Amino acid sequence: MKKPSLLVIFLTVFIDLIGFGIVLPLLPRYADQFGAPGWGIGLIISSYSIMQFFFAPWWGKLSDKIGRRPVILVSTAGSSLSYVLFAVASGYEGSAGLWMLLVSRVFAGIGGANLSVASAYIADVTTTENRSKGMGLIGMAFGFGFILGPAIGAFSAKLFGLAGPGWVAAAICGTNFILACAILVESRKPASEPAPDRPKLEQWKHTLSQPKLGFLIGIFFLATFCFACFESTLPLLLDRTFSYDETQLGYLFAYCGFIAAMVQGGLVGRLVKRFGEPMLICLSLIGVSLSLALLPFMGSLGIMLGALGLFAIFSGINRAPTMGMISLNAPGNEQGSTLGVAQSAGTLARIFGPIFATTLYTVKPALPYLICAVVALIASGLAYHFLVGRERQTAK
Repeated sequence: MKKPSLLVIFLTVFIDLIGFGIVLPLLPRYADQFGAPGWGIGLIISSYSIMQFFFAPWWGKLSDKIGRRPVILVSTAGSSLSYVLFAVASGYEGSAGLWMLLVSRVFAGIGGANLSVASAYIADVTTTENRSKGMGLIGMAFGFGFILGPAIGAFSAKLFGLAGPGWVAAAICGTNFILACAILVESRKPASEPAPDRPKLEQWKHTLSQPKLGFLIGIFFLATFCFACFESTLPLLLDRTFSYDETQLGYLFAYCGFIAAMVQGGLVGRLVKRFGEPMLICLSLIGVSLSLALLPFMGSLGIMLGALGLFAIFSGINRAPTMGMISLNAPGNEQGSTLGVAQSAGTLARIFGPIFATTLYTVKPALPYLICAVVALIASGLAYHFLVGRERQTAK
């Protein structure tokens, strides 16, 4: 496969994940400008993920039928237009601006649901031995986009005002659309076995009824849930502990994103060869648990940077082997559909995670971190029993 095509896939995932986090540092300012109540802010955050939940399996199934390239082109063009609307909406005040902002987030979520198609593209062009390494590219873009999204939102708002994040995201989307038109090659061969045509609920039932696939998607859900809780409450925790402003938050998100991306882009392949996917999933979840338990008690800059770095490393390691194993256990003609179900499970975690975390944070700031630390530890134990233990039994 040509490397330019990988660049387009990288940018596609990067843009998808920018879309989720780009508004987080701006929420206090949106509340002031639009008079948004608490539930309105929550709806703005969740609307993007709600659309991804419904559309990720649909985009994936469509790409199994007509190919990955046309789906990526259409969804990327739609994302670009949604961010133009986002920028325009930021210039309004009151309820009109709030509703325009919400509509823009809905359309951004629909376009950004193509993460399943990008993952299926990687599955099409990698061997089974290199599948997790290939998913590391997705993970690298995931890390850059998911954690740099808030950083881009903070920096562009400081430079260009509230409309800045929308115009910057629209420019990135537009550039990627032009690149995709010019250099993206189709990865799904016409001779491939046709994909079965199942309704959405039937596809979910079919995928989750397969024991190993269902378990792996459950682990992916729990890991994403912990990450979403972390990201949605970190700005509140840092403001409370260190009184950090938007720019300082942007730098810290950039720090985490850079570490996570470097780990996924440079280390995952070697770690998979050293430990194997099952053991790497277990170890990464233990690291996530430890770092989450440390975060609410950071009393100095050094401890904070250490805890954030630890979380970035282990959360970065977790995603590639998990998605690699999901892809390896999916039927060849259902890569898009299966990965779409997995991505929908992840977006479901990003819908409920912020609501869960911010609610508990108002009770006691340490609660969401400690509970998620326990969740990650339990997930690691389950992964060890059902993945590592059964793999060893099979080997014997």
